[in-house]
Amino acid sequence: MKAFHARDFQTAKRLFEQSLSGLSREMAHVARLHIRMCEQRLNHSEPVLRTPDELYHYAVGLMNQRRLEEAEGKLRKALEAAPNSDYIHYALGIVCGLRGNLDEAAKHLSRAIEIDPRNRSLARSDQDFLEFGKNSPLRELVFGEKKEGE
Repeated sequence: MKAFHARDFQTAKRLFEQSLSGLSREMAHVARLHIRMCEQRLNHSEPVLRTPDELYHYAVGLMNQRRLEEAEGKLRKALEAAPNSDYIHYALGIVCGLRGNLDEAAKHLSRAIEIDPRNRSLARSDQDFLEFGKNSPLRELVFGEKKEGE
């Protein structure tokens, strides 16, 4: 069950298959059900994401599921195709911060604010940012005084 809940469906399926040979009929029945669930998840392919916006929207969904490593990968790919997109920098800053990489988070949030200063006020009320931002060096970036010209 640990492998199943960790979304390692290949390993989980193999372990469930091993449990089919046990003495308990109830356990074998549950194992068969879980084998089918593993197969469904393994056969469910990831969508083809072609544009930076598609990558961004998919990454936001991953971020909401707290699948942060996957979200970061999609956002980095989106940023390669659209390096001056403030919303991608902003999302990448949030993901990096949630993953504990505050230097990288500051870099991307700073760039997002540079491209569009409204991102500063957005971060002030963003629940994801508040998880790591109030007690980090990013606090000054978001809650500090506005710089000249903003």
